[in-house]
Amino acid sequence: MEGFWRLISQIRYYKKNFTLSILSNILYSLFTVVSIPLLVPFFNILFDQVNPNPELPADGNINSWTKYYIATYINEYGKETTLMYVCIVLIIVFFFKNLFRYGALYSITPMRYGIIYDLRKRLFSKYLDLPLSFYSNEKKGALLSSITVDVQEIEWSILSVIEAIFKAPIIILGCLIYMIYISVSLTIFVFFLVLFAGLIIGKTVSKLKRSSVNIQESIANLSAQVEESLGGLRIIKGFNAETYQKNKFDSENKYFRDTLIRVINRRDLASPLSEFLGVTVVTILLWYGATLVFQQEMEPDIFFAFVFAFYQIIEPAKSFSSAYFNIQKGMAALDRVERVLYEENPIVSKDDAIQKSDFTTAITFENVAFAYKESQSLALDDINLNIKKGEIVALVGSSGAGKSTFVDLLPRFYDVTQGSIKIDGIDIRDIHLTKLRGLFGIVSQEAILFHDTIKNNITFGETHFTDEQIRAAAIIANAHDFISVMPEGYDTSIGDRGMKLSGGQRQRLTIARAILRNPPILILDEATSALDSESEKLVQEALEKVMMNRTSIVVAHRLSTIQKADRIVVLENGKIVQTGTHQALLDLEGPYKRFVEIQALASNS
Repeated sequence: MEGFWRLISQIRYYKKNFTLSILSNILYSLFTVVSIPLLVPFFNILFDQVNPNPELPADGNINSWTKYYIATYINEYGKETTLMYVCIVLIIVFFFKNLFRYGALYSITPMRYGIIYDLRKRLFSKYLDLPLSFYSNEKKGALLSSITVDVQEIEWSILSVIEAIFKAPIIILGCLIYMIYISVSLTIFVFFLVLFAGLIIGKTVSKLKRSSVNIQESIANLSAQVEESLGGLRIIKGFNAETYQKNKFDSENKYFRDTLIRVINRRDLASPLSEFLGVTVVTILLWYGATLVFQQEMEPDIFFAFVFAFYQIIEPAKSFSSAYFNIQKGMAALDRVERVLYEENPIVSKDDAIQKSDFTTAITFENVAFAYKESQSLALDDINLNIKKGEIVALVGSSGAGKSTFVDLLPRFYDVTQGSIKIDGIDIRDIHLTKLRGLFGIVSQEAILFHDTIKNNITFGETHFTDEQIRAAAIIANAHDFISVMPEGYDTSIGDRGMKLSGGQRQRLTIARAILRNPPILILDEATSALDSESEKLVQEALEKVMMNRTSIVVAHRLSTIQKADRIVVLENGKIVQTGTHQALLDLEGPYKRFVEIQALASNS
């Protein structure tokens, strides 16, 4: 229940709303309790039980005083007028009762949805904050489900019961006090009846939390499968795998259906069962109370007031019962959300991190080793390299050699397992993370764009750039020509992931985005590998203009890119096996020469 209390603790940010809600609930509960004894004079008049010659009560019994005042009013104004006054008082009491009931709901609504707003905001912020290593073992669909379905479930299941938690006890306590005041024995009798009924109902909901966990997990799996299928439609269709994907989805969907049916059946059983037991309890109460009336141990009007007080307890008691069910149901969703919220992020800035915003001398790898989480082998091993300012360094190697890992360590997407990486002699772990990443412009193999305008994709998160600066960056990236003929120019929306553009156009936009910030260090991770020859030529021209007088680290597999590098670093199995210029390495027997020969054969075939 720690997560539940952490969630409830968020109330402190909405003290005003919470205080008004509590005050309204207290007043609502008081008017509810006050409305009960007001029925006594109504029944007194209705059943003609008023003493025409009232005597001043000698004790402090409320019922005696009520009868005294009613008799006095009847003698003075008549039975019909007195009954009218009683009814007017009842209407006024019930008006204020429901006014404060609405006031409680009105006050608490901003708090309920404010907490959900804060929770969803924190969760999305955590998604952006967590390192890439976290997502290697996570399903995107499950994360989407957490921020949508799970958070909504928390609102429905947990926050919806806050009102009941703070309102029901006051009503129950007030009604119980009145019931005990009327008859202790009858109240004890009712207590045991309700306790027996509650035990039976409790049996029907005891297994709901485990089933709710299964439902939430199944929803997450369904979301993950849909997200994967939509993202891979080209491959699914190309390999005629529609039937396979349908069967895979249907299997999970069937499990979700069967589990949901069991939970709904158990939940739906609670309502008719509680109604049947409630009627049974009331019927036994009426029988037992009637015997007390027949034995003249209780007056009929007092007994009716007792029954009405008991009736007033039923609704808050049921809300308590449903609150327990809802909390059990919502805790499964809260557990999934908090698993992400409280995931530790090891890649953060130190408290005394250096605010470094320039690059003056060199990038140095000193005895660097790195292994991915839960991996038994090193992705990089004993890497020692010095990259001078203004130098273009190309990384070459077969798939899995460690090239992308090498460049991912520079902006601290991952932290080294051993050794250190230094910029101008400063360990990158000592540099403020925002400042460190500001030193790099990154163009990856996959052109990552967003459902927004061309302009916003180029500026991406920055608003201080002028239209002239944006246009200049697009010109350098060879993107201005195709942008200028778009329907709305730089304000054209490019669709989901930039699907309205060709691969070459998308890549040129990412180059424009990288160079707009004018970073001192450029990382190009196989930026042209997914392009056709014509697009590659345009992108390559753009890259060459960008790399002029700029430190560049290029992950490449095409000779056109590699040959122009100042130095080539050859990686095999996570280790540096060769370094040198293109011509120097060609003169040596080794992996680079074999790599060039394979490239030549591929281009001639």
